Amino acid sequence: MIFISAKTGQRVNKIFSLINHVATQNSMRITTSILNQVINEAIAIVQPPTDKGKRLKIYYGTQATTKPPTFVIFVNNKELFHFSYERYLINQFRKEFGLEGTPVRIIIREKREDI
Repeated sequence: MIFISAKTGQRVNKIFSLINHVATQNSMRITTSILNQVINEAIAIVQPPTDKGKRLKIYYGTQATTKPPTFVIFVNNKELFHFSYERYLINQFRKEFGLEGTPVRIIIREKREDI
């Protein structure tokens, strides 16, 4: 967010540099290995939630699309993935990768166990 003045023109010249910065953040591509490294560090800091003795296991994540950055995270049970832990992961992604001024989406999928 940037505050400008229509009367004096203060900070109007900063708008386009901010637009370019947000556009590059919005189209950023993150490799799967680096993303999984950040996810593992986040898990080490704050353990995933438990419910009735069952613990959420995050297997891996990958970036599905850009504009906006969308990440698919594979877990053992998506019912255990609480929205507060999703916000925590988004904040960790913003801290590590920037992603300022752009929405970040997370899609939770259960990893299929093919027999």
